[in-house]
Amino acid sequence: MRIEFLKMQGLGNDFLVFDAPAATADDRLDTDQLRALADRHTGIGFDQALVLEAPLDSRSRAFYRVYNSDGGEVEQCGNGARCIAALMFSRQPELGRDLTLESAGGMVQAHVRDDGLVSVDMGIPQFDPRSLPLEAPTELPAYHLDVDGMAVEFGAVSMGNPHAVLRVPDVKNAPVDHFGPTIERHPLFPKRVNVGFMEVVDRGHIRLRVYERGAGETLACGTGACAAVAVGRLWGLLDSEVRVELPGGTASVSWSGKGQHLWLTGPAKTVFTGSIDI
Repeated sequence: MRIEFLKMQGLGNDFLVFDAPAATADDRLDTDQLRALADRHTGIGFDQALVLEAPLDSRSRAFYRVYNSDGGEVEQCGNGARCIAALMFSRQPELGRDLTLESAGGMVQAHVRDDGLVSVDMGIPQFDPRSLPLEAPTELPAYHLDVDGMAVEFGAVSMGNPHAVLRVPDVKNAPVDHFGPTIERHPLFPKRVNVGFMEVVDRGHIRLRVYERGAGETLACGTGACAAVAVGRLWGLLDSEVRVELPGGTASVSWSGKGQHLWLTGPAKTVFTGSIDI
């Protein structure tokens, strides 16, 4: 089977993007095949694979599935959604710059701006621990867990996928390599969790590194940026418009507060196109 694909990236968060090879589940790539394609030495290399399928809703341009580099399917990907929006607009610009997309995490509204940046409505942040899920009896502003005898405080939110957010004094020296994988697989999170390390520069600016569930640390994580701002707002540290500085570039997050929709804005670019035999 030959797959025609695009390599896309948003803030250095890179994606393998292709149309589903067939309509039946039996023809989907399996975990081993996805892992092989994700290998940066012997495959194509990516943080996530985005697989386009026919829309289920007549209002939608496409349904997309998200797979991490370990081959596991996940619910949502903010930078991935922005790349899909940019791609669908480039295919049919006559349909307009406002798009509706579908994913396992639900419907997504997107807007491709005149300057090429792409904004996506990431929905309403969910703080109920059952939404992640997180093993906690009640919703709290902050939770605690033990990492090698050290008490760690974190905020928890679902952006369609689960996030734990830690505040650190200096993101460059944050214990991402140690705390990331330990917290990702901590028993408090039955379905694992993405782990964000947030440095608050001022009320309109944060620096962030994210250890992604099933992918490890990436240059950027769109839902991670949204989660960090949501938790920072919950803690009273941030304003409604926040610049999020990630290793791969800068995104903008707009969120007026609890119960309101959150928007993520940033670049989305095609790096190259190609084909590969599976």
